[in-house]
Amino acid sequence: MNYKKQLETLIKKNKGLLLTKDVTATGIPRVYINDFIELGILEKLERGVYITKDGMDDTMYRLHAKYPSAIFSHCTALFLHDMTDRDPLHYAVTVPAGYNAKNIKDSGVKVYSIKNELYKLGLCTSKTPFGREIKTYNPERTICDILRSRNQIDISILTDSLKRYTKRKDKDLPLLMRYAESFRVVKILRSYMEVLL
Repeated sequence: MNYKKQLETLIKKNKGLLLTKDVTATGIPRVYINDFIELGILEKLERGVYITKDGMDDTMYRLHAKYPSAIFSHCTALFLHDMTDRDPLHYAVTVPAGYNAKNIKDSGVKVYSIKNELYKLGLCTSKTPFGREIKTYNPERTICDILRSRNQIDISILTDSLKRYTKRKDKDLPLLMRYAESFRVVKILRSYMEVLL
């Protein structure tokens, strides 16, 4: 298969959104991106990100691609796991302690920082509303995150997400309690769960 065909296949696979890093990872020379721009097939959104004319821009996926250390968390993770009806006004991500998140914050994203040993706890993948895969935390970790940040989160979002979690068929209460111990939110979690269960 020639490079043009490979690039067309990659564009189709990524639903019209193309990242330079994906192109180079497949061994396609970058010059073909420029050829596709000149042909009017692609247009540049920002450095390293291109889209077809009929492609759907996906800001979540772009953020994920631009900052691979940022994991979608808190209210954004609630949204991804269908544990809230509210679309996030601003995306929220978690980064490891010591990570320079200035550029992420400057783009209007709420950034949380956590010590390295807890950073990957509960890491999973989810799909954006456009069907592209991104990194987030599982529902149990997300519950612990919002409990830790409860002073910064609307109380109605917190209680609604806990109610939705308790109704989930895939909930894992033992895992939730282990995470709650790691994040030191056992007491507050129990007080909410006693009311809901």
